[in-house]
Amino acid sequence: MRLRGFYIGRPQRVAALLLLVLFGECLYTLHHEQLDSTDYRYARCGREMWESPSVLQGYFTSCGNLNGDGTFAYRLAGLPLTAQRLVLLGVDHLRKPQDRLYDGSSLNGSTWEARHQLTYVLYLMRLPFVFFALWLGGGLWWVSKRLYGPEGGAFALALYIFCPAVIRFATHPNNEILAMWGLYGLIYTCIGVAHALQGPRRKWKPRIVLLTVALGLTAAAHLLAAMIGLLAGAIFFFYLAERRRAYVSQILIFACLGAVIIEFASFSFRPSAFLYIFIGGAGRFWLSLTIARHALFTLSNAGILVASAVALVIYATSRRSRYFGNTSPLLMLLALLPLYTTQVFSAPWFWALPFLFTFVGGVFADALESRQRKVFLLLTIGVVVTQAALCWATIGGLLA
Repeated sequence: MRLRGFYIGRPQRVAALLLLVLFGECLYTLHHEQLDSTDYRYARCGREMWESPSVLQGYFTSCGNLNGDGTFAYRLAGLPLTAQRLVLLGVDHLRKPQDRLYDGSSLNGSTWEARHQLTYVLYLMRLPFVFFALWLGGGLWWVSKRLYGPEGGAFALALYIFCPAVIRFATHPNNEILAMWGLYGLIYTCIGVAHALQGPRRKWKPRIVLLTVALGLTAAAHLLAAMIGLLAGAIFFFYLAERRRAYVSQILIFACLGAVIIEFASFSFRPSAFLYIFIGGAGRFWLSLTIARHALFTLSNAGILVASAVALVIYATSRRSRYFGNTSPLLMLLALLPLYTTQVFSAPWFWALPFLFTFVGGVFADALESRQRKVFLLLTIGVVVTQAALCWATIGGLLA
């Protein structure tokens, strides 16, 4: 089956089914939760960013200047609420004057006059983050399939959708899921641009634009993620560009300039608020495995841990597994796991998960092409079934 040039075969249907499972897990989680103070904070400050009310003098929003927290999550949480408010006000103009909810007083220009009319607030605020988790899952499958084939892509995506941390971060307003989405996309966009440089020039421009947008949105989510992505992406870029390395610096400079404009726009082009990112603590970090160890070495991640241990053993002992497609996500994994931020709360270990799943999927895909295919096929099925059971037990509250 083809849909506008996109072939929908068995691998695509399997990926769609897995993503549908992830969507169901997220909906189940949302249905059993209630709004909390963090949700209200993201909603209030996100709407202030879009609707530009009169807030405290000298501050970007009532949440402050957000020098340690990215604007992306606030804008994403507030956008559906602002859109619903505008629809309500638009419909109100179609009513008779005596039936209107708002009488056109000074309150009519306020951010909050329609707050009691908003409905399905929990879903409106949180579903955008679910959609970004689905987007990242699709990107993870696409990269893994291109690198390792359908089996590697399906296994990497299966580990992703049954990871309890992914579901937890995907169902709450936060910048971590957005930083993970942006960082993973930024790294593989850099690799894609490097490959595009070997082809005709007409294919360069769309990928360079995509690289600029990826860098800008990653910076809007978390400054440290953008810094790491830019540095690692530049290293991979120079390594793969080969005879086209003279263009790499120019492309990265243009991408950085475009990213600065995107970041400036996220602060509504207010210099006073934008300058705080240079004096805030969002980019400060140190090295320790303690946080990653406590977050990942739990019973709910047992299937992922077993698969990761097996993949590391195979990578260390099998020469056919040590190539760039497997090595690059492993290097990103080793770079991200020890990081922790010292001035703001963030989770670099969480950003490393897509690279872990890509690495595991690639190594297992190599193992499934060896003489021990049946053994590794049984192991793959066992890991997926076990991790799925543990994930659902965690969602249901049976596991912490």
